[in-house]
Amino acid sequence: MKKVTLLGIDIAKEIFQLHGVDSLGKAILKKKLKRSELLKFIAQMEPCVIVMEACGGSHYWAREFKKLGHDAKLISPQYVKPFVRGNKNDRNDAEAIVEAASRPRTRFVSINTEAEQDVRSVHRVRSRLIRDRTSLVNETRGCLYEYGVFKVKGITKIEKFLAEVNGDHENKLKLTSMVRELCIEAYEEYKEINKRIEKCDRKLEAIANTNVICQNLMTIPGVGILGATILFTVLGDPTIFENGRHFAAYLGLVPKQNSSGGKEKLYGISKRGDSYIRSLLIHGGRSVVRYAPKKSDDRSQWICKLHDRAGYNRTAVAVANKNARVAWALAVNVMEYKADYVKAA
Repeated sequence: MKKVTLLGIDIAKEIFQLHGVDSLGKAILKKKLKRSELLKFIAQMEPCVIVMEACGGSHYWAREFKKLGHDAKLISPQYVKPFVRGNKNDRNDAEAIVEAASRPRTRFVSINTEAEQDVRSVHRVRSRLIRDRTSLVNETRGCLYEYGVFKVKGITKIEKFLAEVNGDHENKLKLTSMVRELCIEAYEEYKEINKRIEKCDRKLEAIANTNVICQNLMTIPGVGILGATILFTVLGDPTIFENGRHFAAYLGLVPKQNSSGGKEKLYGISKRGDSYIRSLLIHGGRSVVRYAPKKSDDRSQWICKLHDRAGYNRTAVAVANKNARVAWALAVNVMEYKADYVKAA
């Protein structure tokens, strides 16, 4: 039997479909394995390139295959879909993964280490807690509105009101006993969620303070602890990106294009890639734009001129694009950002 040089694996929870080809691209392996059998089978194979779609569990399997001496790679599902022939099933998906990986222009996703996966897990839990808190506040405002109590949007405003209800033992607000009890319970839940969010923040702060890449990234105006720690998970190996512009495009911070016949048509940003990282960079960009008029350095003057010409939101996105490119440069060169220059650490 010829040696498998490229192996595509369609991963799932229990059943894994394998499709292997030789150096000439001829299919020589088509096999279905259970989860408990996969590592044993891969361990018996000669070293080859193993490609999977980037999805849940893929980073774990990639790390395990690397331990066995194989060259593991992850590919974005959007690059695999055009190569699926016929009906969609595990067998055709595995073959499509091989076809996509064989193309010279295909770009692969960086494989997260366990440390990077830990950071992502903390961010994921924190984001869910933020959503829970927002949902709780909106639910409470809606409930109070039914009793003629209208509260303006805002976390601090509703928190102040709930604290007032909690301390209003004489019920001066004239709420029914049931609603008052629900508000007190909501206030206790709100405080508990805040404690858990603060706990996540402390974990991320500890990571940022002990990681050189994070410390360098935090010197960029508009990039704080949240932005630095999540950028670290994609810039652990910055060499997978050709340059800073490629990294900005990877995050969807470049214009979407629909050009034909020599006529270029540019629209809003493409919004490809990780929406969470993109949102943090844009929020950081908004903060920079807000305080730019109070500064006189070249960067702030450029921001003010762009703000006058293009408006607030576009300027914030432009700053986010620039910060993404600067972040890539700092990660590649292990440097820290300064206002007028980049100084080696």
